[in-house]
Amino acid sequence: MNTKSPIKTELIAGLTTFLTMSYIIFVNPSILSTPGTGMSFSGVLTATVLLSALMTLFMGLYAKLPFAVAPGMGLNAFFTFTLVLSEGIPWPTALGLVFWAGAFFLLISLTPLREKLAESLPDNLKIASAVGIGLFLSFIGFKNAGWVVSDQATFVKMGPLNPSMLLSFVGLMIILVMMRKKSVWAFLVSILTVTLLAIPFGLITKPESLTAMPDFSSVFFKLDIWGALKFSFIPAILSIVFTDMFDSISTFVGVSRAANLVDAKGNPLRMKQALIVDSFATMLAGVFGTSAGTAYIESAAGIEAGGRTGLTSVFTALFFLPCLFLSPLIGVVPAFATAPVLISVGLLMFKNIFDLKRDHFEEWVPAALTIILIPLTFSITKGLMAGLFIQWLLYLLCGRIKDISVALWILGIVSGAYLAH
Repeated sequence: MNTKSPIKTELIAGLTTFLTMSYIIFVNPSILSTPGTGMSFSGVLTATVLLSALMTLFMGLYAKLPFAVAPGMGLNAFFTFTLVLSEGIPWPTALGLVFWAGAFFLLISLTPLREKLAESLPDNLKIASAVGIGLFLSFIGFKNAGWVVSDQATFVKMGPLNPSMLLSFVGLMIILVMMRKKSVWAFLVSILTVTLLAIPFGLITKPESLTAMPDFSSVFFKLDIWGALKFSFIPAILSIVFTDMFDSISTFVGVSRAANLVDAKGNPLRMKQALIVDSFATMLAGVFGTSAGTAYIESAAGIEAGGRTGLTSVFTALFFLPCLFLSPLIGVVPAFATAPVLISVGLLMFKNIFDLKRDHFEEWVPAALTIILIPLTFSITKGLMAGLFIQWLLYLLCGRIKDISVALWILGIVSGAYLAH
């Protein structure tokens, strides 16, 4: 197993990873500063870039792995649309929830509890949560693009044809075609092209300046740690932990195996260290002012380009730093320009549905309900809790009591209590 490569190769690999995930610089501030949250676009942009740079650097220097870290897609939607907008949790308190989720994740990562928790959630529900989050992201993308609008009679309907809707369609086609050709520029080219095409239509305004100092005043260190310590917030914290943990583990396992970054037993190299980095990324996300951080599957692009050591992550981190000073320029990017990215990421996550096991009724039905309820309730928590409760209940009713682990007993009862409150 070759785990070394020339510095030039690591540099190219680091740039490749950065290009494939740079969309998060545009998308994350756009999601968290959605009207109604009260969060500053420039503040979240600073938090996003700073977290991505520091934690990716930490991954390279401490875990010595070629994985990049940034605020996670799905986790940012959960923060914005479930915690803040749907449940009415003030954003500083929501940041406190992210911090405590990271602290719990760190505790898990330092103990054998990590393996037990990873095994406690049924495989079908792990897959279903990823698919459901994918639908959730795509739905938000369709909404931001104007393809889907509200309707009193049918709840939702197709939006009216207008320039922004057409431009978002152009952006989506750019992404799909470039992804088909395995281009690392797909998301970035789509965002920039749609933004530039929007200028003649008068859909964006020219920024007063191209650069500005980082915004450390609006969301940085504004988390409400103690306000987040309420019993009623436990399900939300657990949702962040489970989503973050399973997203991280699946990324490390899948990419490491594909790149042969595994030990003699086939386990990912330095998995414990990698998860510790992820847990710190979530804790610091709450401190900096953004949603939970996680390892990015896009790191696979850099690994395919030859990245094999932590030096790849070091270079990726350095490419993030100049973006700290570009908030005015990035701020002109409209929501319909980032919408195609949300739709595309959602579609990529949806393909996990083909991995669902459909042999037993009491296993695929809860998974199906999870997939359906996450976007329809606009809540990852409620969708996953519903799936857990239904699976636990069906196991009881179908005479499979012996197959219910201690963890599933606890999760099933807690989920039922949460849904009933």
